[in-house]
Amino acid sequence: MEQVWLTATIWMGLAVVASIISVRTAVSVALIEICVGVIGGNYLHLQTTEWINFLAGFGSVLLTFMAGAEIEPEILRKYFKESISIGFVSFLLPFVGAMAYAHYVAHWTTDAAKICGIALSTTSVAVVYAVMVETGLNQSEFGKLILAACFITDLGTVVALGILFANYNWLLLGFVVAMLGSLWIVPGITRRFADELGGHVSEPETKLIFLILFALGALAVKAKSEAVLPAYLIGLSLAAVLRDHRQTVRHMRTTVFALLTPFYFIKAGSIISIPALISGAALVAVLLIVKVAMKFLSVWPLTRAFKFSPSDGMYTTLLMSTGLTFGSISALYGYTNHYINQAQYTILVTVVIGSAIVPTIIAQSFFKPKTEEVESLNGVAENPCS
Repeated sequence: MEQVWLTATIWMGLAVVASIISVRTAVSVALIEICVGVIGGNYLHLQTTEWINFLAGFGSVLLTFMAGAEIEPEILRKYFKESISIGFVSFLLPFVGAMAYAHYVAHWTTDAAKICGIALSTTSVAVVYAVMVETGLNQSEFGKLILAACFITDLGTVVALGILFANYNWLLLGFVVAMLGSLWIVPGITRRFADELGGHVSEPETKLIFLILFALGALAVKAKSEAVLPAYLIGLSLAAVLRDHRQTVRHMRTTVFALLTPFYFIKAGSIISIPALISGAALVAVLLIVKVAMKFLSVWPLTRAFKFSPSDGMYTTLLMSTGLTFGSISALYGYTNHYINQAQYTILVTVVIGSAIVPTIIAQSFFKPKTEEVESLNGVAENPCS
């Protein structure tokens, strides 16, 4: 027991350091936690345990749930054609391009190439959402449209992860039936809980959501699928409910970012091998170019087809090129299940981190909409992209 408390102290100490650096530098705390984990894993001999693995796993599930809950179904319906088109091709071309390069050029195994394609097809909802808040675009329909497209992209990656590595048997069928049934009944049950029991210190509505995520996660793992798939879909199904109960969202967000995700992202960073990173630096650079190039080939033409201005089209394309949370989740899934080795994991996570930084800096430095443009977008109801 003494060792457990000592281990917890070290991990939470690293989380505190990461939070301080994030606040001082205004850089995403997830990115800093991964970097702190790299240092801890390579120089402090940071070790994981069963309870750390559980907290990290639940952190990824709950973070995925919160990402789904941030999407407004009304925006998806209103701009269905734009969000579906941009989001789908933003997933498909980078997935195919990165998978093909990893398999045919880098000579990775088929399963490793699939993990590479999934990890590099993602768009970081966390990074994009932070940028939207910073610029004020989260209040405009243009910004909400970008977030909706991000949701479609990441839904594609989560579904691909579930489909490509699932065991097709009766357990999988039972899991799919349970998940579809949950999408139908969970919103009503959760709303009744929140309306009748919400606001109490015992947080029964939050515990109900945790129960649902635990149960569906257990079914997903039993079916050899991935627990983040039902979490993402349940998050979307509860978006309208949680929008009416913002206090519940705040409490869940506190739980996620204060306790759970530090273990997930620090663990993700601790597996990165600096020697493997140095020896694979050239492949990191090439895969980053492949990801961003595929995003441009897929997203940019559609922004022009939907009559985005050139600047807004470039801004949208760059933000859709980012990656962080789901990319690292996919890579860690591949490493944990022995589809990729540590060197391949190191390369993928480094590319994911690079895609979180480089496109964001370019977008914010050269294509960020001005304040008056944001204000004018807030007043546009029918065509936020013109």
